[in-house]
Amino acid sequence: MAETTLAATAELPRSRHRSRNLRLWLSAGWLLILVIAALGAPWLAPHDPLMQDLLLERLPPIGFEGYEPGYWLGTDSLGRDVLSRLLYGARIALTVAVVAALAACIFGSILGLLAGYFGGWIDRIVSRFIEIWMAFPPVLFAILLVAVMGPGLLSVIVAIAIIDWTRFARVIRAETLVQSRMDYVPSAQIGGASRMVTLVSEILPNVLPTIVALLALEMGVAVIVEAILSFVNLSISSDDPTWGGMIAEGRASIHFAWWVLVFPLIVLFLSVLSFSQLGEGLKDQFDPLHR
Repeated sequence: MAETTLAATAELPRSRHRSRNLRLWLSAGWLLILVIAALGAPWLAPHDPLMQDLLLERLPPIGFEGYEPGYWLGTDSLGRDVLSRLLYGARIALTVAVVAALAACIFGSILGLLAGYFGGWIDRIVSRFIEIWMAFPPVLFAILLVAVMGPGLLSVIVAIAIIDWTRFARVIRAETLVQSRMDYVPSAQIGGASRMVTLVSEILPNVLPTIVALLALEMGVAVIVEAILSFVNLSISSDDPTWGGMIAEGRASIHFAWWVLVFPLIVLFLSVLSFSQLGEGLKDQFDPLHR
């Protein structure tokens, strides 16, 4: 009986490990497909995403009555191919996700590391700055910034980076405070390393898994924010294919052409979920405590 209990107890961590690995590989697989689709959109898209043909409006996707060969996911109210617009929309979503998230990550992580390690007046200034910045509702703040700077891809990226750096600064500051109290920090300083060298060579590698997890999560958040701004027509031009713009259009024709709304929603949901699961999976893989 005792041996059975011990075997079951040992099997539980292994099953959890397999489950985490499965989520990691599924998320990475979907994001890889998304990257391939975005990079290969000019060759993979069956039609021009901007081409309008009112004779082909609201064609249903494959498998439904009225399907037109070549229009796999149907067309919208202007006769534009839904699949082609999804592929080109992925390019915009991934561009915003990578560039905006990296900008927010670099700025917020540097401030968090400095505040958490050096403390004192640096910590007080950074902490007060974070508190003031977080007093603004993030989505409304993003809409305000884009409205002031004008619609465009650069405006969306800048707005997201300006808003979401606080996410990195808060978490990395707290993680740095914990790491700076570990025994290896004074040991490195006794060995002759300066405080800045200790921060970069000793503390940063131990904080890096958290930064990677936050970066992946932030990419998902950036995709959502871009979709929201596109939904209210504050992203790039309304004619250019974006997932948020397709959702806004599909909402108006849900009773006549459900596929215009459903397919962008599915792609958006899977992308955000994959970024989140990828971040958690990478943290488990690289964090020595989790291993």
